[in-house]
Amino acid sequence: MTGTCSNEAASHNTPQPQEAHAQAQPQPQTESPARLARPLIKLAKAAGVATSFIDQLGTYTEISDAALVAVLKALDIDASTDEAIEQSIANIEAENSKRLLNPTIVTNYGKPATITLNCSADTDVTASVTLEDGGTYESIALIPDLNSGQMDLTLDTDLPMGYHTLTVTADDRHGTATIINAPARIAVPHAVAEHQRWGWMVQMYSVRSPESWGIGDYGDLKRLAQDAAEKSGADFMLINPIHAGAPIPPLEPSPYLPESRRFLNVTYIRPQDIPEYATLPAEIRAQVDALHESVAFRNDEVTPMDINTAWEAKRPALRLIFDAGRSAEREQQFAHFKAEAGPDLDSFATWCLCFEIWGAPWGENRWFFEKNIDDSAVQTLVAEHQDLFEFNRWLQWIASEQVNEAQHSALNHGMALGLMQDMAVGVHGLGADAWANPERFATGSVTVGCPPDFYNQQGQDWGQPPFNPRHLEATGYKVYREMVHSMYEHAGAVRIDHVLGLFRLWWIPQGLGAKNGAYVMYNHEAMLGVLAIEATRVGGMVIGEDLGTVPAYVRQVLADHGVLGTDVEWFARVDDSPNAGDPYKEPSEYRKQALASVTTHDLPPTAGYLNFEHVHLREKLHLLSEPVESFAASALAERTAMMNRLVASGYIPQSVADDVPNHIQEIVEAMHAMLTDTPSLLLQAALVDGVGEHRTQNQPGTSSEYSNWRVPLADEHEHVVHTGEVFDLPRVQSLSAVMRGR
Repeated sequence: MTGTCSNEAASHNTPQPQEAHAQAQPQPQTESPARLARPLIKLAKAAGVATSFIDQLGTYTEISDAALVAVLKALDIDASTDEAIEQSIANIEAENSKRLLNPTIVTNYGKPATITLNCSADTDVTASVTLEDGGTYESIALIPDLNSGQMDLTLDTDLPMGYHTLTVTADDRHGTATIINAPARIAVPHAVAEHQRWGWMVQMYSVRSPESWGIGDYGDLKRLAQDAAEKSGADFMLINPIHAGAPIPPLEPSPYLPESRRFLNVTYIRPQDIPEYATLPAEIRAQVDALHESVAFRNDEVTPMDINTAWEAKRPALRLIFDAGRSAEREQQFAHFKAEAGPDLDSFATWCLCFEIWGAPWGENRWFFEKNIDDSAVQTLVAEHQDLFEFNRWLQWIASEQVNEAQHSALNHGMALGLMQDMAVGVHGLGADAWANPERFATGSVTVGCPPDFYNQQGQDWGQPPFNPRHLEATGYKVYREMVHSMYEHAGAVRIDHVLGLFRLWWIPQGLGAKNGAYVMYNHEAMLGVLAIEATRVGGMVIGEDLGTVPAYVRQVLADHGVLGTDVEWFARVDDSPNAGDPYKEPSEYRKQALASVTTHDLPPTAGYLNFEHVHLREKLHLLSEPVESFAASALAERTAMMNRLVASGYIPQSVADDVPNHIQEIVEAMHAMLTDTPSLLLQAALVDGVGEHRTQNQPGTSSEYSNWRVPLADEHEHVVHTGEVFDLPRVQSLSAVMRGR
C-alpha cells in the first residue's frame, strides 16, 4: 500500500511557520472574451469544471488545455479533438433538453417548494412523491407558469424531512428525482446554545490500558469518554477517523487514507468486550488470553506502536470467538445488522476476502484491475470461503456495537455531544469502495490533491480517487447519505476534513503532476442537505475544517447552513496573515460559529511546538527547503508573537514570556485560557497537551521516514500514560479546570 500521501487537509492547506514575504495583491482577473468563446472552455464549464481560479496569493491562474481534456475524460466526456468537443457540447445540450427534471432536487424543510419541469405548460403531466418511509405524499400541485411557458410543480410545507422520490410523466416522457428535503440550517443543540462547551481531541489508538493489544481500542475509547465526562467535565471527544482499513497486514497507519469510509476500522475491536468472550469454553478462552498476553507487554512501551503485530495477534483471537458461535438472540441481532447495512456490507466483505486469499491489491498483484465484484471467479471465491466472508461481516457488527457503546457511555456519563467523529477526505484508490463500486468514483486517471500555494510550490497529490459528481447527482447522493448516516449512528458531531471538498476538489490527471490539475465543482447544497438531515435526526453538529485558503463565500455558505468552522490559535493572525511573526488576534475576534483550539494533530503538541520540536524534526528528516536558520528564525518570531498576545491580553506576565522553556505548562494553560475568552461555541483541548507530551503525532510530507500515527501517549518525561491514569493526572486536571473556566 502507498504511504501517507494523504495526511489530513489541515496539513494540506494550513499555514506553517516559515519565512514569508509580503506581496502586493494583484487585481482580480477574469477570463478574456476570446478564451470564454473557445469550445473547450464552454464544454468544461458546462460539465462543472473550472477553467481558471485565484490562488492563495490572489493570482489569477488559467487551467491548461491538457488538464481540462484529461479531467473531462475522467468524467466520460470526450474533448480529444475539435470535432469531439463540438459533439460533447451537443450531447450535453441534448441531454439537458430531454430531461424533465434534475435527478437531485434540494428543498428546504418546512417551506413550500417550486420545481420547474422541462415541459410546456399545456403538457399532460402527472406526478407523485414516494416518501422515504414508503408512504405517498399528497400535497402536490401542478401550476402552469405563464411567464416561462413551462409547468411548475409545487410541494407544500408539510413534506417530511428526508429523502423522497419524485416521479413525473409528461406525455410520453418520464423523469425521476431524489428530493433531499433538509433543514435550511442545522440547529445548535440546546445544550450547546445555553453555554459554551468544550472537549478533548484524542488519537485513540495512542492511549492504551492493560487490556489493550498493543494499541488503543474501542474499549479504551469507552473508558476515556466516560472519565473525560466524569473527571474533567468535557462535553465531547474528537477522535481520529475510524474508517475501515485493510483486513490483514500490511496495515496503513494513516487514518486519513482508509479503504472504505462507509465501514469501521475493526483493528480497534477489544475481544474481551465481546459478549461471547465471557461464555467461551475454558480451552478456547485460554487461547484468546494467550494471544493477548503475547502482545500485552507492548502497552507499556513508549516506542512507536507496531500496529501489524498487534493485529496479527488480535485477529486470530477474534476468529476464535466468531467460530464459538452465538445465542439465537445474538444471531438475530447480527442478521438485523446485515440487513440494515445492505449490499455495501457484502461488497466490503468480498473485497476483504479477495485481499486475504489473493493478496494485497497492489504491486504485482493485479486482481483489483482484472476482476470486478461480479466476476465468476470472485463469486466462486465467496462460495468457497463463506465462513471467512461471514467473519468479515461479523467484524463490522462487533465494531459497530463497541463504538456505539462508547457513544452511549459518553452521553450517559454527562457529555453533551459524546463522540465527534472525523471524516477523511476520501479513500484509498485500491480500496474496497473503489473496487466494488467504481462507478461512484473517477478512478484510474485522476486523483485528488491541491494546487500550488505559498507553502508548497509543486502542489500536492493525495493519491485518492474523487467522487464522480455526475454519479452522485444521478443517484441522489445515496452513497454520501449512507456514509454520513453511518457516522452519526455512533456520534453526536462529525468533523469534515477539508470541508472545501463539498464545493470543489482539485483533480490531478495522471502523469501531469499536482500543478497541472483543475477544480471540479460539486453540488454543495445537496451534500450540506444530507449533513443537515443526518445531524438533525440525532440532535448533532457538523464542524468543517476550513483552515488555509478557503474562499470567503464558502465560509459564508457553511455558516448560513449552521456548519461550524475551525479556528486554531497558532494560525489566528490579524487579517489571517500567513507571515510568521505577524501579530495574533485578540480572543474576542474569533468566530462564534466555530470549534476553537490551540493546535491541530499535524503540529507537535504545544509543549513541543514551544520548544521548536517542528524545527528539529524537519531538519532531522531533511524536509526543509530553506536553511534551518531561516526556519528557526521564523519559528522564533511566531512564538514571540504568541507570547506578545498572551502578555497583552493579561494571560502571562512578561517574565514568563521571556523564559519560555521554564514555564511550558503555565504557557500551555494560558493559551487554553485564551480559548475560553473567545465567543466560539465549541472549544477543544488536545489530550497530548493535557499530559505534557512533546512528540509529534504526524509529520506531514513523510511516510516511512517518521512513525506517523503510531506514537503512544506519554507525559513530559516520556513515560507511558495508560487509559485509566489519564484523567487522574494533576496536569490533566489542571488543564481541565482551565477549560471549565475555573
